[in-house]
Amino acid sequence: MITPEQMAKSGLESGEQKAVMVWAAQNLKQYPQLKWLHAIPNANSHKQVAEGCRAGISDIFLPFPNNCLDGTGNFKLYSGLYIELKVEKRRNQKNGGCSEDQLEFIDYANKVGYKALVCYGWQEAVKKIEEYLNG
Repeated sequence: MITPEQMAKSGLESGEQKAVMVWAAQNLKQYPQLKWLHAIPNANSHKQVAEGCRAGISDIFLPFPNNCLDGTGNFKLYSGLYIELKVEKRRNQKNGGCSEDQLEFIDYANKVGYKALVCYGWQEAVKKIEEYLNG
C-alpha cells in the first residue's frame, strides 16, 4: 500500500499534495466527507486560462460546510475549506512563499464564507483538515 510518506519523499509541493490525497483515500471510512476533496489545477498556460483556471486559486478544496472555531475562538459556519499547500522550506520566505494572487484569493475566500489557509507540508494540511471536519 502506498503511504503519504512515500508520496512526500520527493520534497516537492506536488509530492506533498499527493500525500494529502493518499491520506484522504485511506481515511474515507472515518471521514466520508473526504470523498469530494479535490485538487485545483493552477493556471500555467494560455490553454488552462481559456479553460477557466485562474492564478492564485488554492491547491486543495473540500466542499463540505461545517461549523468550526474561527481565529477568535467563536464558532462560524464555513461553506468549505481551501488549502494552499507549500513545502516547509517556504514558510520563512516573503509572504510565506505565497504569491500576491494566492494571498488575494485566500483573503477573498475567508471574507465570503470559506475557511482558507496556507499549510506547510502534508502533515499540517491533514491536521487542519481533521480540525475542520471535527469542528
